[in-house]
Amino acid sequence: MLPWRRIRRIRKTQTRTLLPALALAVAATAATPTAALATDTASEAVSSGWNNYSCKPSAQHPRPVVLVHGTFGNSVDNWLGFAPYLVQRGYCVFSLDYGQLPLVPLFHGLGPIDQSAKQLSSYVDRVLAATGAAKVDMVGHSQGGMMPRYYLKFLGGAPKVNALVGIAPTNHGTTLSGLTKLLDYFPGVGDIIAKGAPGLMDQVVGSDFLRRLNEGGDTVPGVRYTVISTKYDEVATPYRAQFLSGPNVKNVVIQDLCATDISEHVTIGLTDGLAFHEAVNALDPEHATPTTCASDD
Repeated sequence: MLPWRRIRRIRKTQTRTLLPALALAVAATAATPTAALATDTASEAVSSGWNNYSCKPSAQHPRPVVLVHGTFGNSVDNWLGFAPYLVQRGYCVFSLDYGQLPLVPLFHGLGPIDQSAKQLSSYVDRVLAATGAAKVDMVGHSQGGMMPRYYLKFLGGAPKVNALVGIAPTNHGTTLSGLTKLLDYFPGVGDIIAKGAPGLMDQVVGSDFLRRLNEGGDTVPGVRYTVISTKYDEVATPYRAQFLSGPNVKNVVIQDLCATDISEHVTIGLTDGLAFHEAVNALDPEHATPTTCASDD
């Protein structure tokens, strides 16, 4: 993120400098520091116990969990903390890559979000066929918490999904603390970004994609929704724009459960044990236990 003293000095002649900064700014997820380690996504995931297509859901956890990474994330790096957490608790866990751009390895979630939702649709069918389950549960971080709503609403996904848990999701877009307003001062820059990485611009407040997604209500019948947010989010801003309205919705601010939790947008999805605990409560509400500062295990 550019320091404010530099932002004040930005001129139109500095578009080349501004463009990558804005591309990072409007991205609604974690470019994780472990991305360079993901040289063999499939084998690493299976060795850690997830993306094992021979896994059969148990009576205690009858639905497989599909993990949906965020912008600049991938099927491994975004879930190095949470996927093993679920596996240790007896869940069948799967994660996909989506929104890939040509010649851009590891950093995904950059393609048009409606097309990414089609990839998710195909992946859910694959998981259901492999596991024999009737429905999946989903947990997504940032764009990955919002994009599945398109699948549910427009691609026939609702009958196949029991619950959607969004961790810091960009449900109503992001202003990135106002930085996206800079686009108004640089005509054409938004078009350049949109051509190169439309998944970024789809997440800016007021985008055509978000207007369509949220028109007529945030939810669809038959799916339970949980949103887990942090008031320290510096990417999906304002953080309350992450919340959903409608039946079967629970909106959670992690600091309401533990005031000393200082997780921001990246860490709430990567390492926050309280967010993990609350997500598991959403997956298995019949056996939920209170999430407190002591839940960080």
